[in-house]
Amino acid sequence: MLHPEARKALEEEAGETKVFEDGFDIETSRAEARAAAAAEPREGVAEVRDVDANGVPCRLYRPADALPGVVVHLHGGGFVFHDVDVHDAASRRLANRTRTTVLSVDYRRPPEHRFPAAPEDVDAVLAWWREDGPVFLHGDSAGGNLALVAALRNPGLAAGLVLIYPFLDPSAGFDSYDTAADGFDRREAEWYWQQYAAGPADLTDRGLAPLLSDRLGDLPPTLVVTAEHDPLRDEGEHLVTLLAEAGVPVVGTRYLGQVHGFWRHDQVFTAAEPLMLQVASFLTWVRTRVSPA
Repeated sequence: MLHPEARKALEEEAGETKVFEDGFDIETSRAEARAAAAAEPREGVAEVRDVDANGVPCRLYRPADALPGVVVHLHGGGFVFHDVDVHDAASRRLANRTRTTVLSVDYRRPPEHRFPAAPEDVDAVLAWWREDGPVFLHGDSAGGNLALVAALRNPGLAAGLVLIYPFLDPSAGFDSYDTAADGFDRREAEWYWQQYAAGPADLTDRGLAPLLSDRLGDLPPTLVVTAEHDPLRDEGEHLVTLLAEAGVPVVGTRYLGQVHGFWRHDQVFTAAEPLMLQVASFLTWVRTRVSPA
């Protein structure tokens, strides 16, 4: 059953033009998302500054009394939408809750820059980071795909991996696309993959479709979060099964009543803040494995 907050959010979005419908404009949607994000309340962080990471624009958030290490945050938005400005409020909360520096990556987006531009940008950022301490990869939705791909492309680099309702399966082949598609359906998912892939062959490339990887067993401890009413639910939970069977320390959590996108909107969804604290707790646990007392 939908949480009342989720039901209200879906009702408010009901009249919006879908990405696959005539009249939808990418640039207008991007501008609207930035304007909405600019109106959100923002927590203070001890240090916030824009940086150039091997040519990739990023925003660094360093909380007071930061623990060693960094959380590399890869924003969602179907690969096409959002940026460091849209995710500014969430990145601030992530830094403060985890007591860890957060590096939010403004990777190149399609359709202007198709696959593999985004993974290459993430690789460049990871090569640029030189501070001591563990590296954690964190991403929501399409950013979850990029975080998982980055861990696979850079084996041994990440100490921990956090995937919030990750977008993983270009075939949209799981049952949740039919049984849990509240506010987001197969047609929309297909549109996003069409923008991201440079050609049909990319849709089976393990760098774009990481569920096809034969190296999932090499991943670090991983947290996968799904939402009950989300077409991406089953592919995320399938990943949990694959990782567990491969011997990866993995935690899978399904947030009941919730829809895709709830993590970022703490002013709308009560569950957003507990999820942020769950991520912080998970990273604390990972730290005990990296540097046991």
